Amino acid sequence: MTSRRSFIQKLGLGALSPSLIKLANDSESLNFSKDSLADKSWDEIRKLFPLTHNRVYMNNGTFGPCPQVVIDAVSEGLQKTCASGEYGNYDAVRPKIAEFLGIDEKELCLTHNTTEGINIMTWGIDLKQGDEVILCSHDHSGNAFPWLNREKLDGIKLVVFDPKLTAKENLKLIKSLVSKKTKVIAIPHITCTTGLVFPIKEIAEFAKSKGIITAIDGAHGAGTFDLDLHDLGCDMYAGCFHKWMLGPAGTGFLYVRENMIDKVQAIQIGAHSSDGWTLEPNYQHLEPLVNSAHRYDYGTQSTPQRLGMGAAVDFHLAIGKERVEKRVRELSSYLWKGLDSFKEVEVLTPKEEESRISVVTFKVNGIDYLELQRKLGTAGFRTRGIYEAGLDAVRVSTHIYNSKKEIDKFVSEVKKIISSIS
Repeated sequence: MTSRRSFIQKLGLGALSPSLIKLANDSESLNFSKDSLADKSWDEIRKLFPLTHNRVYMNNGTFGPCPQVVIDAVSEGLQKTCASGEYGNYDAVRPKIAEFLGIDEKELCLTHNTTEGINIMTWGIDLKQGDEVILCSHDHSGNAFPWLNREKLDGIKLVVFDPKLTAKENLKLIKSLVSKKTKVIAIPHITCTTGLVFPIKEIAEFAKSKGIITAIDGAHGAGTFDLDLHDLGCDMYAGCFHKWMLGPAGTGFLYVRENMIDKVQAIQIGAHSSDGWTLEPNYQHLEPLVNSAHRYDYGTQSTPQRLGMGAAVDFHLAIGKERVEKRVRELSSYLWKGLDSFKEVEVLTPKEEESRISVVTFKVNGIDYLELQRKLGTAGFRTRGIYEAGLDAVRVSTHIYNSKKEIDKFVSEVKKIISSIS
């Protein structure tokens, strides 16, 4: 069996430090080959994460803990760059990430987070006063703030809707909101509130027929779905690696469809955005911007973080994208059914399987959501309170490192809380 040491070396990291060699040799549970994880049980895969066993982590929608191989890739990358002084702007992972997302390498911008990608979309699209942008009232601040700011500064009009519970209803609603002034549909793929999945493929197809741009907040898309952005059909899609991709914080991506690159203005540019420039007292010149989405990810990038992104992609591929999606759906559905079995619980996440994948948000009658979250936290469960859209609920977001046994314990704890307030 190929060791974790060899797996990391495949990422282009060179020699490992003595401490990591010892760790790889001493921990049998952390040894795996890139092609072996598809046959590993979920209990075995859980051992590849350094997550504490003192509590049950159920807040992947905020932050996805890295498996050890990603941590090692970042650590070794930092060690190597600091030892050599060759910090790089390491770009070898870009084609790998592009292939993982189902796009061309030239359509990929590497960002620091979803919000950065959303800002590039928000300010790069040509809009004038009075133009309309369709948004969802369940947006995360990372999507809401940039568009609210552009509304304030440029006088565009935001058309905001409350989402429905089924894909058919949401598609119909969005179609009804379109007017002659509609220029952009800027909604999340999966809402951060209830985990509602919008039918983006159908929405994008409709938008294209009307000449409307689709700019999607994909913070919860990569790493849950077996994602193929070309097949999804949207014009732009901003995502991150620190949630469901289980990559390092401070890493994200923006997909800009090839025929949109020259239509989305690069407001902020710098090194690598252009192939050349001259700045002299008597002559100033900037060469045209590079003919790819690389124009948006200007300036120095972190080689260790990019190596971590590559390791995260390899980790997902070693398990299998389809298998990851199936497991994410399985755990979330198992939790949804467990919570829905209590008459005192109001599950806000849609019942329709097409409209959910990874998140379950709920309320318990007779108890404030913050108190509910506190009680769950005291019992050893990490969740997130949802105040957005005035929902005042608790969100649970599980990933592949979770188990049905943990979910059973969580449901049992909810049952205890219900009994205590009856």
